[in-house]
Amino acid sequence: MKTAADIPQPTLFAPSPYLSDAVNSNIVQSEIEGGVHLRDVLPGTVIEVETENRAYTIRYEGSGRAFISGHPVFCPEPTLVTIHGSTWGGSMIKSDFIGRGMHLEFGHPTYQPITTSMILEVRAC
Repeated sequence: MKTAADIPQPTLFAPSPYLSDAVNSNIVQSEIEGGVHLRDVLPGTVIEVETENRAYTIRYEGSGRAFISGHPVFCPEPTLVTIHGSTWGGSMIKSDFIGRGMHLEFGHPTYQPITTSMILEVRAC
């Protein structure tokens, strides 16, 4: 029989005394809302991202690079980009993370950088 000590515990964010309460709160909220940490994704994994305005398909290639499609102007066909992470709409970014309630930011070969509308749903397939 397993005891509570046998069950691995997730690593939770510890608020930093060097960040404002608003920033600490945003980071905690991003963990509650959930999302995909790219460090946990194997190359070749497909990630579906639904924003307020679009539905994107991302095929992760590893090392922050991915093929993304779903926007009629920026990526109507799979386009190789660099995933920077997610923002709360400002300049602060949570690197290598695609999170609900946040905005995906990625580097495009022609239109640098692109920030999506708010992410409603994200799932790794």
